[in-house]
Amino acid sequence: MQKTDPDLPHSPAAERNQGPILAQLQALLGTAGRALEVASGTGQHAAHFAAALPGWQWQPTDRQATHFGAITGWAAHRGAANVLPPRRLDVLHSPWPDAGPAFGAEFDLVYCANMLHIAPWACCAALMQGAARHLAPGGRLVTYGPYLEDGVPTAPSNAAFDASLRAQDSAWGLRRLEDVAATAAAAGLALLQRHALPAHNLLLVWGRAASATRATPPIAPSA
Repeated sequence: MQKTDPDLPHSPAAERNQGPILAQLQALLGTAGRALEVASGTGQHAAHFAAALPGWQWQPTDRQATHFGAITGWAAHRGAANVLPPRRLDVLHSPWPDAGPAFGAEFDLVYCANMLHIAPWACCAALMQGAARHLAPGGRLVTYGPYLEDGVPTAPSNAAFDASLRAQDSAWGLRRLEDVAATAAAAGLALLQRHALPAHNLLLVWGRAASATRATPPIAPSA
């Protein structure tokens, strides 16, 4: 296990879940490509995934520029030279990114973990629409976090987490997967894969709706 650097902001949850998430990404992705991470936070995921996927160029972003030092620090700590300098991105801002030069080429992967339940519901539509604009042909949006599902009993820990989030901010809370899927459909995206991960979290793979009826081979880099 990677030793934690006490001089860098650190999320215990990110450290716990990065291994299971990486295993799913390695099964999904090809050997090379371009990834855009939305809401990078401390940057632990960006550093861990980029270090393990050296053929991938990883673009971290966050709404709060105060996180940029941690993102670059973790990338340096892991020796992940394929992590680009972080950019400011608020999903509600259109176009992406908020300022500076455009992203340029499209992305083979858009990755977003643990954002939808700690953001207003409007951010879900903004994420789906932004991903649809920036995904290369055959690209995938991957979201990770806890969800509520019709017909699936909610784990007590997730029910308690949902209540605590709504107590902090009435605009927050765990999202129904069915509502997220409907919002994705409005943006032209469909749920292609659902993976149950530890601690009652889901990793969801989304792609353009036309690809939902076809097999999903590993992502190849865009031209």
